[in-house]
Amino acid sequence: MDNPVTEAPAVPASRRDGEADAPWLDAREQRFWRAHLEVGKLLDHQLSRELQAHNLAINDYEILVVLSESPDRRMRMTDLATATLQSKSRLSHQITRMETAGLVLRQECPGDRRGLYAHLTEHGWETLRKVAPDHVRSVREHFIDRLTDEQLDALYAALAPIAEHLRGLRGRG
Repeated sequence: MDNPVTEAPAVPASRRDGEADAPWLDAREQRFWRAHLEVGKLLDHQLSRELQAHNLAINDYEILVVLSESPDRRMRMTDLATATLQSKSRLSHQITRMETAGLVLRQECPGDRRGLYAHLTEHGWETLRKVAPDHVRSVREHFIDRLTDEQLDALYAALAPIAEHLRGLRGRG
């Protein structure tokens, strides 16, 4: 019996104009696309579950990492929103929660009354140092160690140009 998740969907008989020439995915492409979506969602879910033991969400962890890798462990809020693919509004709410937990502080930007920095606190730095070993073990267990070196290289070679293309589209339109 065919698996409906891996088969291309049947094209509806009542198409609107223009749909007949849509570049529909064939069965192989559909199988790959859906596997990609499923892996992304399942991996995000699993890593999020494991970070909950540390009272962190995956977005919290990402922000801690980005700030830890920034000069003086701080970054303009607009740049942090871009780096973490969040809207400024969503990031602002996230930073408010993280400030309450003592992980980050907002600081004014000298010479720019409207600009703000997100700054990693010492508590945030210590939290990251404590959580990072568990998180990297999870990334290894659930992703990296599931692939051979050759598969990792091939996957990187396949995904890097797509990431570059999508980064180039950011900020347009």
